[in-house]
Amino acid sequence: MTTLFFPAIIERGKASFGVFFPDLPGCVSAGRTAQEAARNAEEALSLHLEGMVEERLTIPPPSELDRIAVDPEIREAARILVRAEVPARAQRVNITMDERLLAKADRVAAEAGLTRSGYLAQLVNIDLRRRTTPRTPPRTGRRKRA
Repeated sequence: MTTLFFPAIIERGKASFGVFFPDLPGCVSAGRTAQEAARNAEEALSLHLEGMVEERLTIPPPSELDRIAVDPEIREAARILVRAEVPARAQRVNITMDERLLAKADRVAAEAGLTRSGYLAQLVNIDLRRRTTPRTPPRTGRRKRA
């Protein structure tokens, strides 16, 4: 996955705040407060980019935040950068696995509302994160001096 930071504009409404992404028409979010709108923007951006990848659309490079022209018709509350992990395109693979293990995996995947592929990908991601996250050494207890 690639990490990108897309500029977003938080717009003040009458009773809430809206967010839009100048580089991604149709990608919008909202919230009761500016903070809630900014938090919701991350999820909206993630879903929008996933949809673009699924539809095999080209994701544009993010614009520079300070190069976006001010629109006098928009009541801007803030300009922010929103982080997104751009998913790569899926690739079909062929694997071999014990049939009982596969049946158990299918059951767990279904209970979690995932496909077999989605579940296996999630497990690989968890294991990779675990293997690449620096481990902190175990704390040793200090002895109290008498």
